[in-house]
Amino acid sequence: MEDYPRNLSELEKRVTTEEACREYLFKIRWPDGYRCSSCDTPNSWSMKGGLIRCAGCGYKCSITSGTIFEGTRKPLVLWFRAIWWVASQKNGVSAKGVQRVLELGSYQTAWAWMHKLRRSMVRPGRDRLNGIIEVDETYIGGEKSGKRGRGAEGKTLVAIAVEDKGNMGIGRIRLGIIPDASSSGLIGFLKQCIEPDAIIHTDDWPAYKNMDYSHEVKSSMDLKIAHLVSSLLKRWLMGTHQGAVSHEHLAYYLDEFAFRFNRRKSSHRGKLFYRLLQNAMEIEPTSYREMVKNVRGRKTSERYI
Repeated sequence: MEDYPRNLSELEKRVTTEEACREYLFKIRWPDGYRCSSCDTPNSWSMKGGLIRCAGCGYKCSITSGTIFEGTRKPLVLWFRAIWWVASQKNGVSAKGVQRVLELGSYQTAWAWMHKLRRSMVRPGRDRLNGIIEVDETYIGGEKSGKRGRGAEGKTLVAIAVEDKGNMGIGRIRLGIIPDASSSGLIGFLKQCIEPDAIIHTDDWPAYKNMDYSHEVKSSMDLKIAHLVSSLLKRWLMGTHQGAVSHEHLAYYLDEFAFRFNRRKSSHRGKLFYRLLQNAMEIEPTSYREMVKNVRGRKTSERYI
């Protein structure tokens, strides 16, 4: 049974200490009881500082090892508040907003936390889209001279897939950065996020021909929900983040937008908090140095697109 707080006051009553946070994370990580990752023994005992020692082989591990919390110097209580804040804001929140609300002394810490959480917004092994799917592409980036449309230079090409639920409205979405609008550039995205028996609707761009999907060609004007998602994405990037998103990190912002969009009708913020924590316990840790390693001209690890 999923156990999550219904509101902020309930959260603050339940996780007031580091021990309470560790107990909560233990239940998420091992819902059926602890089993040693080294010898699979189910028996163990707790040690100081959140360590667990296997009764079989003596292997010691931390509740947070191998998760986004690994090596953190900040209290888990503060992490829980940050995750609640991120999950409870319908339109998302910037690193500046997190820094202000949590009264963090360092913007770098807030930025790193946000990127760790964005990495947790994609559930490992998530289901692919099915049914009728509208597929299109859009370019993300500032105003630049040169060629427009497919093949535009200096911008990032993002593929969009949206479930068309007919009278029920828009279903789930998937977003992904692709190298170009060629058949080879698109096919990897389609296979990754769309079930083989789905029906895809696209415009008459030649790259969509001869793919292993049932395929219906529509006029560009008929791809209304894909265009709507594109418009909402760009508005979100400019509104919540003022366009201050680096090309190198754009994929993680796309994951955040999809996470929020696919849960836009959820009335239980506590459940989103729980889902994010579940994912956070399954995602490999990433250090700040790794996150900024390949970012050009970094000062605050961001660069306007």
